[in-house]
Amino acid sequence: MESIIPLLIPFGAFAVAGLAIWTGHQRKMLKMRGELPTTHDADAERMREEIKYLKDRVAVLEQITTDSHSTKQLESEIEQLRDS
Repeated sequence: MESIIPLLIPFGAFAVAGLAIWTGHQRKMLKMRGELPTTHDADAERMREEIKYLKDRVAVLEQITTDSHSTKQLESEIEQLRDS
């Protein structure tokens, strides 16, 4: 029994290395399939919210620039600022 232990030590090292390679491969496969959750979900959500906010602001600015009454009022305010 004692003579088997020195033989099992190298086998254990190869088994651990093989397990590490196999788990790495499985992780890559899950990532390729899109099933592995990413650690950047919070960043992605923050960016989605920021993009939505910016789209809303652009929509408001488009509305302001296309509204003729607002445009005339804005032009008069700009002229008043230039005069002063």
